[in-house]
Amino acid sequence: MLSYTNDYLLDKQIKILQPTNGYRASSDAVILSSAIEKVKSKEKILDIGSGTGAISLCLAHRFPNIAITGIEIQPELAELSSMSAKANNFINLQFINCDFKKLDTSYFGQYDHVITNPPYATNDMPSPNKSKSTAHNLDSITLFQWLQLSLKCLRPKGKIYIINRAEAIEEILSSLFGHCGNITIVPLCSKIGQNAKRVIVCAQKGINTPSRILPPVIIHKKDGTYTPKAQKILRKGLPLFS
Repeated sequence: MLSYTNDYLLDKQIKILQPTNGYRASSDAVILSSAIEKVKSKEKILDIGSGTGAISLCLAHRFPNIAITGIEIQPELAELSSMSAKANNFINLQFINCDFKKLDTSYFGQYDHVITNPPYATNDMPSPNKSKSTAHNLDSITLFQWLQLSLKCLRPKGKIYIINRAEAIEEILSSLFGHCGNITIVPLCSKIGQNAKRVIVCAQKGINTPSRILPPVIIHKKDGTYTPKAQKILRKGLPLFS
């Protein structure tokens, strides 16, 4: 078992166990979780590349009666995530240790919502920490392939939610082309006046509704503190589009 710390999300509403030295969730995970606005009764959510479970934990907090599954390639992180789910009494949440690239076809077409925070790096120098390297660097799979496989897990008219570097937008849209409509692009900017470093893309499988680009979400004020919008998401757990 990894050495871990006891941390919190959403202004201490959620407990999360994370490696002392290794991959640890960032605010990106909490922000992405907020992109799922509404979930109907009996719908299912799949969190692909769940890491320490931050996305799924936030969703289980918001949707206590919805079945949520996280899949993670690192067994230590999957185990910690399961411990976090138990610590929060989230009986609707499970984490499975498996290699996403070899995902069993039984997952295909089974989920109403697929949410994913794929590794951001392709050519970056890997971290000497194996856990961080696995989480941050795509290995023997491209972002395009990752998202194509993610789409296979969706039911018709199911929705996918993605966060990645802003420069990955072309590859993201290419992976969705011909498969999804109702594409919504949300730029994330650290401060006002700065270019977006991250982008959230939401799309719906098997429909042709036109795409739209929303105004950027600004995370920090000039003094470095969170903007009111960011506080609503990161502290109160409110939906991104509220």
